[in-house]
Amino acid sequence: MLKYLIIINLFLSHCYANDDYFLTLRNDNVNLRLGPSFDYPIKIIYKKKYLPVLIKEKSENFRKILDHEQNSGWIHISQLSKKKAVLTLDDIILFRSSTVYSKPIAKIKRGRLLLISKCKKEWCKIKTEDYSGWIKREKIWGKF
Repeated sequence: MLKYLIIINLFLSHCYANDDYFLTLRNDNVNLRLGPSFDYPIKIIYKKKYLPVLIKEKSENFRKILDHEQNSGWIHISQLSKKKAVLTLDDIILFRSSTVYSKPIAKIKRGRLLLISKCKKEWCKIKTEDYSGWIKREKIWGKF
């Protein structure tokens, strides 16, 4: 009996697992469509390369995404990249190393797109056009 309960539990946990993950936009001009085909009309045209999007569903060569403004729709997989990036949700401080006791390098404004080099438990190493350093994960949206 216990064996059957374990098998049912494993099956149900796999069926209801949250398989959402982040990707980024590959190009400066990406179409978000109402459905998973080129036959569906364009809902939004994104103009920002490396913008992080949350992948919610799959349908053949299209992925249903959710962006930072809660817009949802379908994007062809050729327009998506595995490059890691985040958006800042608030003004944050960029530090020289992964501790609040290290030297602050810069203040990064809300809405800034940052490319990620690597992440630790609570910190991510990022690059901007002018700076490189560490930020806390708590006020960012994207791959972490």
